[in-house]
Amino acid sequence: MIVDSAVYSRGRRHERPPGIEGLRREAEEAGGFAWVGLFEPTAAEFESVRREFDLHRLAVEDAITAHQRPKLELYGDTLFLVLKTARYLGAEEVVEIGEMLIFVGPSFLVTVRHGDAGGLGDVRERLQQEPKLLEHGPGAALHAIVDRIVDAYEPVVAGVREDIDEVEEEVFSTDVRNPVERIYKLRRETLEFQRAVSPLPEALTALTTVELPQLSPELVPYFRDVADHAARVGEHVEGFGSLLNGVLQANLTQVSVRQNEDMRRISAWVAIIAVPTMIAGIYGMNFEHMPELGWRWGYPAVLLLILGVCLTLFRRFRKSGWL
Repeated sequence: MIVDSAVYSRGRRHERPPGIEGLRREAEEAGGFAWVGLFEPTAAEFESVRREFDLHRLAVEDAITAHQRPKLELYGDTLFLVLKTARYLGAEEVVEIGEMLIFVGPSFLVTVRHGDAGGLGDVRERLQQEPKLLEHGPGAALHAIVDRIVDAYEPVVAGVREDIDEVEEEVFSTDVRNPVERIYKLRRETLEFQRAVSPLPEALTALTTVELPQLSPELVPYFRDVADHAARVGEHVEGFGSLLNGVLQANLTQVSVRQNEDMRRISAWVAIIAVPTMIAGIYGMNFEHMPELGWRWGYPAVLLLILGVCLTLFRRFRKSGWL
């Protein structure tokens, strides 16, 4: 559906009747640009937008179906940019990924949003309070949108980092818990976030290295700053993957160490219990002629022998760290 549509010229929004018919012509006559925002449109809903702004059918198909990787494409005088939005749900430890597809022409900007993650919020309202910036045309609105989306990555990075720190504490704590399921889940979410972020710096860098009629030269430094920001986020996310792999290996090592410790304890107790078992087994064979059977102090002597040997073994195993 169409969320909002307006014409901007000289940094100001022009009030007009609802609908998009004649929107492009009105923007060109006013010397400004038209801005149309849509949320998960159907093919029928988007058809009027396609006709009004003469959008390429391949790009329109991508905008309707979504599920595209971040990229930048040119169709004649129309720039088509795909971005991934992200939001971190800390309670579920899930990175919720959305998609923003943007068409930019010399006199128009069309945004298509899929998913609720990382919404634009008050981007349009904030821009309307900066007429000097809006005078740079649709490129200024494009920068504001891209900047907001990339800024929204920071809370995701912070949330994932915090959960990774918690997992590290779990792995090296004395509690007998195995967080391997949590590690795998965080690794999966990190990979999904990485797929959303990694291709973005290349697409944003292209905005600063190619002369585009849709973008004012004054905006190039701003896009360069956003591209650097996206690159830093990508480096953080890539580091998360390596860190989680290390945490997983450390967890497996800790599990192996705990298993070895358990086996040593079991072996030590088996050795101690074997002493009375062996002695009792010998004197339980019920032979008529056996040493010490007729000795008055035989029974207490055997008990003392068992106790002495068991205590000696216990002290030796305790000293060696097996108990």
